[in-house]
Amino acid sequence: MIHRFRKNGVPQAGAIRWHITLVLALVMLLSSGMGQAVLAHGALAPTVSAPALDAFAHKDMQTFGTPGMAAVIVDGGKTTTYAWGVRKLGTSAKVDAHTIFPIGSNTKAFTTAALAILVDEGKLHWNDRVADKLPGFRMYDAYASSEMTVTDLLVHRSGLGLGEGDLMMFPTSNRTRAELVHDIRYLKPKYSFRSGYDYDNVLYVVAGQLVQAVSGQRWEDFVQQHILDPLQMHDTQTSIDAHTADQVALHAKNTTSVRGVGKQAVLTTVMTGDVFAPAGALQVSAVDMGRWLQLQLDRGKMADGKRLFSEASAKMLWTPQTLIPISPLPPEVALAQPQFDAYALGLEVQDYRGHKIITHLGGVLGGVSAVVIIPDQHAAFAIMLNSEDIGALFAMREHLLDTLLGLPSPDWIAGYKQMFDSIHASAIAALHNQGATTHPERGPSLPLSGYAGVYRDPWYGTATISQDKSRHGALDISFDRSPGLHGTLEHVQYDTFLTHWAMPDVEDAYVTFVLNPDGSIDRMTMKAVSPLADFSWDYQDLRFVPVTKH
Repeated sequence: MIHRFRKNGVPQAGAIRWHITLVLALVMLLSSGMGQAVLAHGALAPTVSAPALDAFAHKDMQTFGTPGMAAVIVDGGKTTTYAWGVRKLGTSAKVDAHTIFPIGSNTKAFTTAALAILVDEGKLHWNDRVADKLPGFRMYDAYASSEMTVTDLLVHRSGLGLGEGDLMMFPTSNRTRAELVHDIRYLKPKYSFRSGYDYDNVLYVVAGQLVQAVSGQRWEDFVQQHILDPLQMHDTQTSIDAHTADQVALHAKNTTSVRGVGKQAVLTTVMTGDVFAPAGALQVSAVDMGRWLQLQLDRGKMADGKRLFSEASAKMLWTPQTLIPISPLPPEVALAQPQFDAYALGLEVQDYRGHKIITHLGGVLGGVSAVVIIPDQHAAFAIMLNSEDIGALFAMREHLLDTLLGLPSPDWIAGYKQMFDSIHASAIAALHNQGATTHPERGPSLPLSGYAGVYRDPWYGTATISQDKSRHGALDISFDRSPGLHGTLEHVQYDTFLTHWAMPDVEDAYVTFVLNPDGSIDRMTMKAVSPLADFSWDYQDLRFVPVTKH
């Protein structure tokens, strides 16, 4: 699900990244694929020209091949929705203000708001130790197990590596949340506790279980009753599997060896299941996102004057907790480079061209989103796409920031197009060089039957390597805790094989068997083939050892 840039300049995605009290009097409808923006009181937004924004959106989507996009702007107490394009390629149904999009990790801010409500009720404190509130919670490290606080769960300083453990729930899993919380104890940290920043999703699942343990309600029910219903967010769905008459299909450019290059297509493999819901499962419309943004701008106060959460909690949600290292952006988009960056509670605090903003990105397979709040302007906006076109998302984000701040705006579309073309070209070259240096004639060391068996990783569980008699004993692989995640293995060189997953749209991986001196298998490791693979494909964190032989 997409969250931020990696150190090499490539956007990070990560299963699995998420803000309205103003009731809209009129709802925008589309004609000819262009959006018409209307304010609640019927006037056009003073700082945003609807025709100019329509023109920019049209060019942005055309440049990146984006099927559909929606946006909402809250400025000076006025809420404006926009929508462009189609819900699904090959159909004529237009995106509108009530079309729901998956917002991925922008769900996290709803989870932290749920915890804020419990803090206000006196049932929880930010400095409470998780182990005292959630029986059975343990990390790999004893000190982290005993000292991790509620705040620690939410700010990405646990010591876990980037996206570590995501394969316990991504893209699907037969685990329950309780099982995932139990199995986190087997995730070996990459760094010491509280020593620095690395984005994770699994601890937000723990946060969801904490909501249940303290309130007695499942995360979905608590969020529905205490957040969505009071804000009249009637379009929003708490399940990634929910289906409504007005929602998008998900798309990606996945017809080549490098995801993001090639023809846009409707995805047949998408994220499913409820285990990861507190980290990234909400599906939200532009109308509902506007209500959420208004709540954020009003610091927890609703339109009727009542509070969803207190002023103290509102302050806590935006308070920086963990510094995020900053890496330089390419020259073509360097104007968007922040000078400071830190993670708060489900939101990021940084600067944009000298102005403080509160922001977060979100992504699932086939969709990305961005939330931006400009506190000094009392303005905010959200953008949602039904594709993985991060360049289109970023170009629109920067354009709206410049517009609302009254800043001169460069050609963000051209800049991000250049940046991502360069990233994709480098990935294609790396894959070509990788293939040119392999030696398929060398190995394997064992007969294929020697690799067959059940292998166990401490945190993931088991994977099974078997032989397919119908293919003359060729090897198959199955991830036993991920329904549908199975495929074939093709020999590459030595004792390394390549997966060909039966489930479409799944990142392939190298599978390497490490042998003992006596020729028996010591362990099985994996690594994603593509250098642009989403960090939620955390194959590199797996360390399988043989359990049984076939």
